[in-house]
Amino acid sequence: MTDLSLIQYGLIAIVFVWSGFVRSGLGFGGAVLSLPFLLLIDNRPLVFLPLIAFHLLFFSSVTLITARVKNKKNATNVPSGIDWPYFKYAFSIIIIPKIIGVLGLVTLPTQIMSGIIFAIVTAYALSYIFNKPFSSNNKYIDVFFLMLGGYISGTSLIGAPLIIAVMAKHVSKYQLRDTLFLLWFVLVTIKMATFIYLGIDLQLVHHLWLLPAAGIGHIIGLRFHQHLLQGEQAVFYRVLGSILLIISSIGLYQILVEG
Repeated sequence: MTDLSLIQYGLIAIVFVWSGFVRSGLGFGGAVLSLPFLLLIDNRPLVFLPLIAFHLLFFSSVTLITARVKNKKNATNVPSGIDWPYFKYAFSIIIIPKIIGVLGLVTLPTQIMSGIIFAIVTAYALSYIFNKPFSSNNKYIDVFFLMLGGYISGTSLIGAPLIIAVMAKHVSKYQLRDTLFLLWFVLVTIKMATFIYLGIDLQLVHHLWLLPAAGIGHIIGLRFHQHLLQGEQAVFYRVLGSILLIISSIGLYQILVEG
């Protein structure tokens, strides 16, 4: 990123503040809600993906450790921390498609793949916004969505909306963020290993100024997350649905522009 202007650097820093905010505030969205804006500044995905991946590994580990210490000190009857049974279940479904996506063993047309994802995400988002969750609870459809999300996560870092759409139905809101953080940590570790193996520049020098930027957003997001948990469950999922709708709208817009 040595060929960018000061204005571009400033805009990138702002986007990473936003990235840190949504990541800690909701437990997802650090990549999918920031990458579209970053690519408007500099259309080189492989410049930003290693930065986003490293930030996710760093801040998710910090959050999980902090949450674990806090839960031990403040024991309550409210379930918190990681939903281990569902994490193991979801990971067992996601891991094979994830590896397939990382290795590029199956290649789907980008437009078709993106269109399917954002159509599904839009449906889930509207159900959350209007407090009309899907009542079928069909485990086979959930498995399909988890597998597709795992594959997209392997090919890029934007499979989160599809995975969160399923996990939000099965994991308590008090455990959702930490469970997602653990899942992202494992999945992104695989992706980072791939970057290193392929010799992709990890942009290490830029962590010196982008980590503090993301850190500011991370701290603000932590407070926002606590505010969400203290509110009504319907409000929590309405906010979640609104974020998902923003994601799908950005994605559909990009598809139309590229088409």
